[in-house]
Amino acid sequence: MIEKSDFDTFLYISNNEYQIFVYDKVNFQSLYNKRLKINLDVNLDVLSKFLDDNIYEIEKIIGNFIRNIILILEDNKILSINISLKKNNYDNYLNKKFLKKNLTEVKDIFRENYQDQVIMHMIIVNDNESKNNFLLDNINDDDNYLHLEVNFITISNKQTLIFDKILENYQIKVQKYMSGSYIKSFMNDNETKLSVMAKKLNDGFNRNEVKFARKNIENQGFFEKFFQLFS
Repeated sequence: MIEKSDFDTFLYISNNEYQIFVYDKVNFQSLYNKRLKINLDVNLDVLSKFLDDNIYEIEKIIGNFIRNIILILEDNKILSINISLKKNNYDNYLNKKFLKKNLTEVKDIFRENYQDQVIMHMIIVNDNESKNNFLLDNINDDDNYLHLEVNFITISNKQTLIFDKILENYQIKVQKYMSGSYIKSFMNDNETKLSVMAKKLNDGFNRNEVKFARKNIENQGFFEKFFQLFS
């Protein structure tokens, strides 16, 4: 029997395709991948039938129930919102603690002003023209101010409730929402599979994306360790 924590299950929903895939995190391989082409609209009855046909098959393969799923949506209702913050740094030292504090402030500003939105991705905009381009390699640089720009990719609560309700019929909860367009923006001739790139991004492929920390993760990367406040 495969432990529930040993695999990630992804469900992709767009106006012309449904896809469900499972990744074995222990053996680093795909366990299951099924796609269904549809007619230019999300039909909830067709989606339910697609889930009926595949959820049971996946649970047979893994010998366990699916309790959580990562839901990838490609929809024109997904928003991209940028918020900028410029703060004086009286210590003249840009360190992790100072960056963490201000990222928390930007996130709070977003939630206060967009209460009807669910955050799918929170990405630090790396502006090469900014003298504060310190985010990864120069995190401890001296400077007297911080200029921070963060891109939020979001979907409305109303939209997520539709899919939450459907998945409740299978006793499955949405662990995380991801944007299909965001994932595809990283795909190229060397990597053309949505399933592979979704897994990479979920694991921290984009170093400028603020990862919402999960508990009890070993061998964490820089941002996963750094942003545990977002758990």
